[in-house]
Amino acid sequence: MKAKGTVHKYGDNVDTDVIIPARYLNTADPKELAAKCMEDIDKEFVNKVKPGDIMVAGRNFGCGSSREHAPIAIKASGISCVIADTFARIFYRNSINIGLPIIECPKASESIKAGDEVEIDFDTGIITDITTGETFKGQAFPPFMQNIITKGGLINYINETTV
Repeated sequence: MKAKGTVHKYGDNVDTDVIIPARYLNTADPKELAAKCMEDIDKEFVNKVKPGDIMVAGRNFGCGSSREHAPIAIKASGISCVIADTFARIFYRNSINIGLPIIECPKASESIKAGDEVEIDFDTGIITDITTGETFKGQAFPPFMQNIITKGGLINYINETTV
């Protein structure tokens, strides 16, 4: 499993309230959430993001409330993977549950710049900044997590494996 795209870069402590502001939580429709994704931190994000793009951030990405709306908004916006120094644990779990690939890699988080072209190999955990030629080693996804992500999330995975 691989992802490749242009980077949208953010800093430390990006909380779920800036990923998807609470005023938009009256819907669970992924397209509606995607239209407001990152609005309070980057008003142009929804106009710049393209399917397959990659989000890179600093420490404690996804802190704040435990809402699944945040990773749903990111995934529905077209982001194929989020790379961060660290993730809030509930955001990490919610991301896998809804099928959004995320990978912790402090060196990549620090070195990769906005606009860089990046490729991630989830089998090996290798992150390649195609723009600079640098490579980084993140945590590879175990096969069962790749299956959950490939199926589009935990519910789809359970439904397909118990039929």
